[in-house]
Amino acid sequence: MAVTKLDPIDRKILAELQADGRMTNVELAKRVGISAPPCLRRMRTLEEAGFIRGYHADVDSRELGFEVQVFAMVGLRSQAEVDLSAFETRCHDWPLVRECHMLNGEVDFVLKCVAPDLSSFQSFLTGELTSADNVASVKTSLVIRTAKDDPGVPFEVLESRLSRSA
Repeated sequence: MAVTKLDPIDRKILAELQADGRMTNVELAKRVGISAPPCLRRMRTLEEAGFIRGYHADVDSRELGFEVQVFAMVGLRSQAEVDLSAFETRCHDWPLVRECHMLNGEVDFVLKCVAPDLSSFQSFLTGELTSADNVASVKTSLVIRTAKDDPGVPFEVLESRLSRSA
């Protein structure tokens, strides 16, 4: 189901669920202007097509005692596909690494990490990340505060783009 095959109701369902994944199907149906049974069918179709990957709680890491958030820029010695894949697999094994993105440019990966404190992060950094196979360099930046953290996509931009092409 390509984005062009999503009708306005499907896009509204996605936008509403992105904003509040906990709402009931009845509430969702009311917000998008259809009855509950077809709303549920559409939602299931969007899930099966891969537009909806899951439903998650937005937990506050600091409230749970994870006071440190760090972005780590990682350079690898080799960028052969087998080595890139091996590093990605290794990142899945590190609980402190919450996100891993391969980049184009000066660094190969950026990792978003959380830790209870600086000493925990330092132990991970020196004991695991910098000593991992194929890691050539690591530069870190400590997050002071987060000014914006919007999940998903900007549906208003999608709607604007689609209305111009129609």
